Amino acid sequence: MSTSTVSSTSDIPAVRSPENNHAIKLRRDRRHGWSFMAPFLVFFGVFLVWPLIYGLYMSFTGKSLTGANSEFVGFANYIEALGDADMWHSMGNTFYFTLISTVPLVLVALAMAALVNMGLPAQWLWRLSFFAPYLLASTVVSLFFVWMYNPQLGLINELLAKIGIAPIDWLNNPDVAMWSIVIATLWWTVGFNFLLYLAAMGNIPQAHFEAAQLDGAGGWRQFFSITLPQIKATTLMIVILQVLASLKIFDQVYQMTAGGPAGSTRTVVQYIFESGFTGYRLGYSAAISYIFFAIIVIVSISQFFVTRKRSA
Repeated sequence: MSTSTVSSTSDIPAVRSPENNHAIKLRRDRRHGWSFMAPFLVFFGVFLVWPLIYGLYMSFTGKSLTGANSEFVGFANYIEALGDADMWHSMGNTFYFTLISTVPLVLVALAMAALVNMGLPAQWLWRLSFFAPYLLASTVVSLFFVWMYNPQLGLINELLAKIGIAPIDWLNNPDVAMWSIVIATLWWTVGFNFLLYLAAMGNIPQAHFEAAQLDGAGGWRQFFSITLPQIKATTLMIVILQVLASLKIFDQVYQMTAGGPAGSTRTVVQYIFESGFTGYRLGYSAAISYIFFAIIVIVSISQFFVTRKRSA
């Protein structure tokens, strides 16, 4: 009797259903995605999440830069900070700088972008000239303006003397020191806002302007009726970014005036720095940092709701 060879069902390759193939592909894509994200997540956790958590813990301790007195003190640092007149004075200086710097940084950038967008000759030169200062380091800008503001040798006072104005002690007069920093900041950073405005204006369809010209609208009417409404979203974004950037000011103030004269330009970030690295009170400076962080969050949320309401 001959035996027939019967193929075993185990030798037949398994046929995967489309559902199984999709599930396998999805798991593989997720694994690859997490692999690409892993370096960023490690960096994010080590340099942002952990410092935030440790800084919050440190704000509840009496930790010192000397390493002594690191016991838990609860809300003592926060209570002391809320009653610290110097902290509130530096907070007021910060908000004052934010107020008087945001308006010109928005309006001047808008005017510069409008002029370039008009079609001035050698546009590449105008764009380079307006944006180039933004690429400079804060130390370079600060040193440049310290020399420009020099009461005896500075170029600004020399130009003022030619028109009969007495020399001004720009960085040592409490009434004008903050404005001196605003002027330096305006020259240094307005190029970034200018670039955002210029990009927004370049995206406005030319058909709008051609139709306005046919209706007899002049340049000013086109600017106020077409350009400004079309770049409204960009303006709101620039205002938000500028407010947040101005609230964090430190570099040029510390390098130009060191917070003087008589604390008239000392910002809250500088006060945090001085409390932690000059006063050696890391726990107390951490508490001030989180109070300031809470204020920035409140300002950001308020701006978000205001801008959303205006956009509606």
